[in-house]
Amino acid sequence: MSSEEVGNEKAGFDEERQEVQRIDLANNVQARIQNPLYGIPRKELLAQVREFTKEKGLEDKTILFEKAALLAQSPKNFENIPELDDDDREVLRREITHKWSQPKSLYLTVTICSLAAAVQGWDQTGSNGANLSFPQEFGILDTPGSPNAARNQWIVGMINSGPYIACCLLGCWLTDPLNHYLGRRGTLFFCGIFCIFSVIGQGLAQTWPQLFVCRLLLGLGMGPKATTSPVFAAENVPAIIRGGLVMSWQLWTAFGIFLGFCANLALYQVGTIAWRLQIASAFLPAVPLTIGIYFCPESPRWYMKKGRYLDAFKSFCRLRNSELQAARDMYYVHRQLVEEFSVLKGSSYFSRLSELFTIPRIRRATLASWVVMIAQQMCGINIIAFYSSSIFSQAGYSTRDALLASWGFGLVNWLFAFPAVWTIDTFGRRNLLLFTFPNMAWTLLAAGFCFFIPSDNGARIPLIALFIFLFAAFYSPGEGPVPYAYSAEVFPLTHREMGMSWAVATCLGWAAVLSLTFPRMVGAFTVVGAFGFYAGLNVVALVMIFFLVPETKQRTLEELDYVFAVPTSKHVSYQATVFLPYWIRKWVFFDRKAQLKPLYNFDEVESITVFEKGVGH
Repeated sequence: MSSEEVGNEKAGFDEERQEVQRIDLANNVQARIQNPLYGIPRKELLAQVREFTKEKGLEDKTILFEKAALLAQSPKNFENIPELDDDDREVLRREITHKWSQPKSLYLTVTICSLAAAVQGWDQTGSNGANLSFPQEFGILDTPGSPNAARNQWIVGMINSGPYIACCLLGCWLTDPLNHYLGRRGTLFFCGIFCIFSVIGQGLAQTWPQLFVCRLLLGLGMGPKATTSPVFAAENVPAIIRGGLVMSWQLWTAFGIFLGFCANLALYQVGTIAWRLQIASAFLPAVPLTIGIYFCPESPRWYMKKGRYLDAFKSFCRLRNSELQAARDMYYVHRQLVEEFSVLKGSSYFSRLSELFTIPRIRRATLASWVVMIAQQMCGINIIAFYSSSIFSQAGYSTRDALLASWGFGLVNWLFAFPAVWTIDTFGRRNLLLFTFPNMAWTLLAAGFCFFIPSDNGARIPLIALFIFLFAAFYSPGEGPVPYAYSAEVFPLTHREMGMSWAVATCLGWAAVLSLTFPRMVGAFTVVGAFGFYAGLNVVALVMIFFLVPETKQRTLEELDYVFAVPTSKHVSYQATVFLPYWIRKWVFFDRKAQLKPLYNFDEVESITVFEKGVGH
């Protein structure tokens, strides 16, 4: 859909519409979330639908889209829409009562996205086990007391950080042009190729610079994959289950991490080539990802953005249980696109990049996604994911026991991600973060303090493992799944690829910093100092999340435009002067009469697939 076409259509709608209070997406100081079809008289709405189907080549579906538009305008009132028959109503009732009953094509899409995540996780942990042996082979021993230990610690850190450096500087920023020309599926195919051959190249490297270059090339596949896969899932999944399925990115990243630890443990005794097999084994899940991606339907929202409405409708039909639901979602997205394009003129790569920081609504989403993404590195999870084998080795574990303890960490990290499938859309993204960050802070600090226990004390080794496992258990249902699910949904469609590029570049860029600096940090501060440093960062991240991250649970991708139109200053003021006093009264002084004044005023909000009463605070 071109900007000119959208502008003409918007003008036509405005001429026909009766006077209705509207929401300004760029400056929504009243914080009123409103369905884009709200207030349109029935006769006018049906006339607009007929014009839409004629223009988009869907005239044979006019009656269907008329019913769909009426349903999208008043989704909770479907029992009283006369145009709907009994079969239609039964489908809509089942949508509420059996929300996990979805088409096979939708679950295939989620499965492929899960494979992409498993590749990401396995790539991380292959180097974890290899850290115990490749420095010795390449003459860059980084253990304290070794010759040139300080220099070698930086080299080992640089090799480990290679993929994340490439992701941050180039890989993530390829997402926008790749998606523009290749679509979501083509982008993931491109990533799969890089994730196969660069990983095999690492296993064949003969010098540490060769290994480093291959890891840089891996970043070209990891960056667009980490950016595109959550968006691909988010655009295809209905809002009522979107959080649970989109968060499968982290769930299966954690599973990939676990599989990587399994490979490390299984291969460590095969001799001097163990580290090569440990790193190269990560190509295995990339093969079915690369082959299977074209069996999935392309994102219908991407098709609509390109003006390919017939293809979009076919995709929606594969992703929904009935044509009525497909038409409802398609017409709703179309009308929201009309609103978006009238305000957000994402016409070129560099203009979209600049608009991440210049258009108020997008700038607030950019800030919130930056906070949740950088918090994933501030919490310290990746010092364990990248270096757990080295950490356990320094704690006094043998090579086998260090790998076994790392395997236990991977298992805990994966298993405790499952609760978030259910809690992310009920407890909420923001609440999960506010609950888990304080607990991550004290468990990481406790793990660090356990290194003060004398090495001849039998309690030292199990206590270090216990608190690291507890840390992982708190991380996995909170800061694990939330950042990618959150960032995938907060940006408008016009800037979604660019927004996710920013978010993932933030996450992986700081992962590069963490990976680069941690070996030297341990050398300078010891493990106790390093763990204490990251425990303090958990507290800082908690404060940032409390003031700067709005709740997004159970809002459609399009309705979030209105949530992020609330000025940041108003959100910060509300949290400090309204929510915090309320929380203290209710949970510190146990005042049952405490009442919370809501930040958002939902004025007859009609969300097409969400049945909860608005957004949590």
